[in-house]
Amino acid sequence: MKLVNDQSCAWIKDLPKRTNIKILKENINCDWLIIGAGYTGLSAARKLAEIHPNQTIVIVDAQLAGEGASGRNSGYLVDTTLNDGFSSNKELESYKKKSDIYQLGIKSVRDFIREYQVDCDWNESGKYFASSKNQDQITLNNFSKTLSKLGFQFNFLNQNDLKKKLGTNFYNSALYTPGGILLHPGKLVRAMIDVLPQNISLYENSMLLDWSKSKSGIIANFKNGKITSKKIIFCTNGFLKSLGIKSSYNFPITLTASMTRALTDNEFQSIGSPKEWGILPVRHLGATLRMTNDRRILIRNTAEVSSPFEMQKSKLHKRINIHKKGIEKRFPQLPKDLIFSSWSGVVSRTRNGSQVFEKIDSNIFVAGCYNGSGIGVGTLFGEQIAIKASNEQSIEMQIIESRSKPTFLPPQPFLDIGVRARLVYERLRARADV
Repeated sequence: MKLVNDQSCAWIKDLPKRTNIKILKENINCDWLIIGAGYTGLSAARKLAEIHPNQTIVIVDAQLAGEGASGRNSGYLVDTTLNDGFSSNKELESYKKKSDIYQLGIKSVRDFIREYQVDCDWNESGKYFASSKNQDQITLNNFSKTLSKLGFQFNFLNQNDLKKKLGTNFYNSALYTPGGILLHPGKLVRAMIDVLPQNISLYENSMLLDWSKSKSGIIANFKNGKITSKKIIFCTNGFLKSLGIKSSYNFPITLTASMTRALTDNEFQSIGSPKEWGILPVRHLGATLRMTNDRRILIRNTAEVSSPFEMQKSKLHKRINIHKKGIEKRFPQLPKDLIFSSWSGVVSRTRNGSQVFEKIDSNIFVAGCYNGSGIGVGTLFGEQIAIKASNEQSIEMQIIESRSKPTFLPPQPFLDIGVRARLVYERLRARADV
């Protein structure tokens, strides 16, 4: 089975079409092979080129570079993720390490856009953890205690405050953190493609069929060619499991999202002409929403165990109806036919929410499993796995490697049964905020 370039994502539709696309059609020898051309793979390639300017680097993606999860996410560069309180200092220390990684991720992206003068609609607008349920204020209060202990700034907002900020009275309460950043994920990843150094060769629409280790290094087979490399770095995130990489530690989840057309002046004024904002749900599987700087509303409120390779159009259409209802609940004064674009995307999860970052063998490395925080963490891990693979050290790598490691998953079919059951439970629990 191969991945499909479905062109359904609004972020990708915003971009000019690329014409310099190369497909692997020959046998190649190189020093470095990177599988996956998203934030992680592109950042790893860029860092390798900096460290080894005279070595050959090849990066291969099964579809168009940057048009997988990297170009399809909601565009949140997070500084914190919600946790409703800890019962021990050990848990607090673990959360601090996670938030330290988020901060390093923000710095990695910020450094990249400053160095290359990238326009990706960067907005340090912060984010809201919002809920329509009064009882969720307990969760937000507990979370605020964690933030206070770690020195994060935050504000509580009630329904009236949120109506002024967001243009909807749907939410009863929210906790706002100013450190989050909103951006255009498609523009960011496209910039990473455009600035690749000369000693990097990028091949797209070239799916890896199988790979093996030999005396000469790594042999990777594709439909129309073979690549022999001294070292390989896997950066496929949601597809690590399908390649047999750390398969007992990660699993893919398919998400779906929709974006409206730009609101007209009258429509925008009817909801109070709010500034750009982003909402994350208090309850798992509640809706993620954004108001973009060009007046479009994005909603993502479905997650499921599904084939990571393609979502059927009939299935996507059902998800679109859920998106329509979600927008209508929040903005009943707006027209019912606003949705312009809908798409699916894949994230990689681990049991304990930690990431994969390691040396598997002397010449095999992997980075991935960002649990929905792939813009910053993916960029950071790409740079740092290149440093690790080059037998070098950094302060950032020390922080990454001090995190909790991913925990072992139950075998199939128990894994799928467990994940599906958990998703059903979380979906029911969050149904009011979908």
